[in-house]
Amino acid sequence: MPNPTPLHPTVLAVTERIRQRSAPHRSAYLAQVDAAANRKPGAERMGCANVAHAFAAMPNDDKARVTGIDKFRVVAEKGPNIGIVNAYNDLLSAHAPLQHYPELIKTEARRLGATAQVAGGVPAMCDGVTQGTPGMELSLFSRDTIAMATAISLSHDVFDCALMLGVCDKIVPGLLIGALHFGHLPTVFVPAGPMTSGLSNNEKAKVREKAAQGLVGRSELLEAESAAYHGPGTCTFYGTANSNQMLLEAMGLHVPGTAFINPGANARNELTREAVRTVLGITKAKRFAPIGHVVDERCIVNAMVALLATGGSTNHLIHWVAVARAAGIVIDWNDFSDLSDVVPLLTRVYPNGSADVNQFQAAGGPGYVIRELLDAGFLHPDVLTVRAGGLREYTAIPSTGADGALLWMDAGASKDDTVVRPASSPFSPSGGLKLLQGNLGRSVIKVSAVPDDRHVIEAPCRVFDSQDALHKAFSADELNQDMVCVVRWQGPQANGMPELHKLTPPLAVLQGKGFKVALVTDGRMSGASGKVPAAIHVSPEAAVGGPLAKVLDGDLIRVDAIAGTLQVLVNAAEWEARSAATLPDALRAANGVGMGRELFASMRRNASTAEEGACSWL
Repeated sequence: MPNPTPLHPTVLAVTERIRQRSAPHRSAYLAQVDAAANRKPGAERMGCANVAHAFAAMPNDDKARVTGIDKFRVVAEKGPNIGIVNAYNDLLSAHAPLQHYPELIKTEARRLGATAQVAGGVPAMCDGVTQGTPGMELSLFSRDTIAMATAISLSHDVFDCALMLGVCDKIVPGLLIGALHFGHLPTVFVPAGPMTSGLSNNEKAKVREKAAQGLVGRSELLEAESAAYHGPGTCTFYGTANSNQMLLEAMGLHVPGTAFINPGANARNELTREAVRTVLGITKAKRFAPIGHVVDERCIVNAMVALLATGGSTNHLIHWVAVARAAGIVIDWNDFSDLSDVVPLLTRVYPNGSADVNQFQAAGGPGYVIRELLDAGFLHPDVLTVRAGGLREYTAIPSTGADGALLWMDAGASKDDTVVRPASSPFSPSGGLKLLQGNLGRSVIKVSAVPDDRHVIEAPCRVFDSQDALHKAFSADELNQDMVCVVRWQGPQANGMPELHKLTPPLAVLQGKGFKVALVTDGRMSGASGKVPAAIHVSPEAAVGGPLAKVLDGDLIRVDAIAGTLQVLVNAAEWEARSAATLPDALRAANGVGMGRELFASMRRNASTAEEGACSWL
């Protein structure tokens, strides 16, 4: 079916300026990709000792398929070899199901005359476990570590295509960055799906707020948390992990509709087998769809649009900048902001609503959203995907028939218009993301979950050098007033830019009491945060002399998500003359010490700004 509506002029204009801005980088990248793609297959171009080492542990039948040799006898036909990069561990609920995927993949590959090897494993940490702890300071840079681990895994260079097994916050961006550095390989991403619904996200949040006020104790809080996070699969809120999955659908890097099928569902294993069939279909048919060509400027814009249309995680304003750069594409926050002005908000999923991702899937899920965006002219339809049918295939929802075979059905009408709506009747005409600029730097704010009367906050500030300091002030009842909380020294170079999700309950309590509060920080907030206005990712960060280092207690600050401004209302001459504070000695001594943080010193030292993707490898 052709796209019924011309591409929206803003989408077209943003794509074109990205293309022009990226031209030299993209050209150099594609030249490298194409040079690698034009070589002989790995087992043919490598020395005999190299080949023997690579396949020494393979079963003999597999060895014959991949090398073409069976007990010194030449075999007529060789088969492609799939490299599996796996983020499995059984600490993370989202990744525990991946334990059994490699054997399933190998079995399906053999059935199709191919082979598969686990090329390597990548680390996968959970921000939910490390929130508010020193371990959280490794979180952002775990993305680049995962990218490097992916590169190491694929560097054996004996693969014809690849499958990336991973789901959560930094894992998918890291796998994607790593895979793009092997852009000549056809690559399909394979998720595990969300856990089934437990205690609702709204009820969980209420218990957290009560705990912050001392109204319930640890046992009640732990009971609630355990009822919410109760089984295998991703967490059910629409945070960074589930935003990852939505974006991969819009980029055409999944088997269509794979994102939100539960680990125990009938279709789950068959979708994983379909991923094998899909990647081999590209490889055997020599259909030119290596990941480096699939992920072009249009594909990146489609991901940005999908993020905005679903009220996704603000973390992707960092991660997808880095992903794009790995493919030789340069994007910035102006691009996100301009798209947000025109892209309609089509979903209400927690924290932007009360539904969880299972309810989102039941109401129509990614297939419904992608169809609406395509038909309304907000997505590029003419893109490469891992499927021969292109992006239109991603408008369908998978299930299994009586024989267990996969079936895809059109998403149809919304099954619940409190969760998903058509582009003709959106929840909001804009994506709910705003770029803020002013004398405090550049920042972003997500307003899709913020009450309308809180889109502009002007109040005296309290300056905190850590999230612990804010918690102590809250516990001492020092914050019962209209206030802008400035939490600085939280950027990439200061301490690795941890998420500050632990600030959400106390700030939500203050807002619930009727106070006008906002957060301004050079750190990140969790993808699950939303109802408290937060100007985040402030750049340049305080640690490199950014304006937050000049703010003093009592300064009047205006956070204006309507006008798009972030201002300290201090006389211009006074502000210019004011000297910037430096990172306190106590924090400097503590940052980067213990919990393995010493190993990440070079990453902190070399990190680019948040708007440049907080990359340690550029």
